[in-house]
Amino acid sequence: MFSELMPLLAERTVLVTVARESNTTLRATVIPKRAREGENAALSTPLLFVGTPEELDENFGRALAEYVETHQRVGSTLAQAKAEMEAAAKAAQEEAKRRADERRKAKSPTSMPAPVPSTQPPASAGPDPVPGTTSSLFDGAPAGPAESQPGGEQQCRLPE
Repeated sequence: MFSELMPLLAERTVLVTVARESNTTLRATVIPKRAREGENAALSTPLLFVGTPEELDENFGRALAEYVETHQRVGSTLAQAKAEMEAAAKAAQEEAKRRADERRKAKSPTSMPAPVPSTQPPASAGPDPVPGTTSSLFDGAPAGPAESQPGGEQQCRLPE
């Protein structure tokens, strides 16, 4: 019985109890403890065997060996599934980052051609006005000399 438990004991603590059910039957229970927090509950499922002492002597060792083998397969399958899910999550994160980078590059100003500076002066620019004159909005020609008012203010007159 204990040689069958050795593979299971390598990974975790195992609680074994034997109790009398009736005058002729016994109940043997094998309960593996969780090896670490967050471990899948399937790995701590107990084995319960009820039978006469003779039945336990004959079949308990074989049932225990099958239980340990199944327990190890489940643990291996869970570890493999966890590794596959982590790899898939990492691949999805990398793909999302790659797409975000592509969108960022498509929107960046370096991908658009820069505007070519114009060599022509702006349309509203005209000849510099002569100092001491005012400009007319209607003909583009200077309206005449600015007149000074008492107090230093200047007054503009439109040509008549």
